[in-house]
Amino acid sequence: MSFRALVTDRDEAGTVASSVEQIEDDRLPEGEVTVDVEWAGLNYKDGLCLTGKGGLVRTYPHVAGIDFAGTVQESSDGRYAAGDAVVLTGWRVGETHWGGYAERARVKADWLVPLPQGLTTRDAMVVGTAGLTAMLAVQRLEGAGVTPDKGDVLVTGASGGVGSIAVSLLGRLGYRVVALSGRPEHGEALRRLGASEILSRDDFLAQPDKPLESARWAAAIDNVGGAVLGKLLKQMQYGGVVAAIGNAGGIGLETNVLPFILRAVTLVGIDSVMQPYEARIAAWQRIAEIFDLDAYGALVEEIGLGELPAAAERILAGQVRGRVLVRPR
Repeated sequence: MSFRALVTDRDEAGTVASSVEQIEDDRLPEGEVTVDVEWAGLNYKDGLCLTGKGGLVRTYPHVAGIDFAGTVQESSDGRYAAGDAVVLTGWRVGETHWGGYAERARVKADWLVPLPQGLTTRDAMVVGTAGLTAMLAVQRLEGAGVTPDKGDVLVTGASGGVGSIAVSLLGRLGYRVVALSGRPEHGEALRRLGASEILSRDDFLAQPDKPLESARWAAAIDNVGGAVLGKLLKQMQYGGVVAAIGNAGGIGLETNVLPFILRAVTLVGIDSVMQPYEARIAAWQRIAEIFDLDAYGALVEEIGLGELPAAAERILAGQVRGRVLVRPR
């Protein structure tokens, strides 16, 4: 049997390009479960993979797509049977392993999660890697004792996938959320998701820089890193907690030890790629219970496989808001 896939290849000159091809089942990688992919997502990592940037893809030709949802076609693992709805995020699928930008995928059973009751495969990709990461961050804040009565929670990079879903989840849980964004035109959409206040990134960074600044944030979810993370650490309240998720603003950490030793600030890292199976199950179940899919609908865009190369350039340029869903079929 053959199926359509967006195949990314690199020529002898090192140029990376992608095109939709009809390929045979025997080109699928090894794995216990074959999935008919119904929806995939577009993430920042996908942009890197499709353009050959970041060194994530080691072997060409390649099929990108770090998250997808669909229906099991066949399985040699007892946990899954034909017809089961499943979702996959992480495990370097779409990077070192063939991913979801195809009508069919074959993966290890351990990488899959059964779709929670109440979510469709499309719903799962509205959430995707971005939503799973946001939920893991929220749970870390809760586990560290951050409750809504503690004070404001800052979400940086709030217009992106992780940031916007984090705003929505925190708002639904009763937190007062301040959304930091470099794209003020998205402020109204963030307010509809639950942000109580919109803060311009330029204004935030323009404030005078001191070793310690006025304490404002009870907690923060940071998607940016770099100068933004360094500055917000200096503004944390005593005992505040920062969940670091991304590095769109750089991998450097421009700060000092004073927030940690004078205000007892905690900086925790959030990784969704290698999360254990049980943690994924719990996070997805919580998402199904909390996330307001209807409210998020205006931040969802749908594209086909052939539109992915252009969309990859857009997401790397910071021109995508919310979630971009991919229809392989």
